[in-house]
Amino acid sequence: MTSPRRAASSRTTDRRPEARNARNTAPQFDAPLTLWQTIVSVAASFFGVQSSQNRQRDFTRGKAGHFIVVGLIMTALFVLAVGLAVRLVLRHAGL
Repeated sequence: MTSPRRAASSRTTDRRPEARNARNTAPQFDAPLTLWQTIVSVAASFFGVQSSQNRQRDFTRGKAGHFIVVGLIMTALFVLAVGLAVRLVLRHAGL
């Protein structure tokens, strides 16, 4: 059980000037992701190697529609590349 003094101190705000300045000068990253950042994030998700920092950035600044479109395009390119590789192998195998 916490003491009344401790409970009261936890409700107070930090009045130190350096604490207020730290909150006021924190950089704001509200700009949407660039096309390149979206492509890299989708590629990283294909391999499962996305860092937690980039994942957090994607969820806060990214737009779902952009990720869906880039993901569909990259999936189509992957399927085409596999199809071309299979055709090439079959052609050289004589089948």
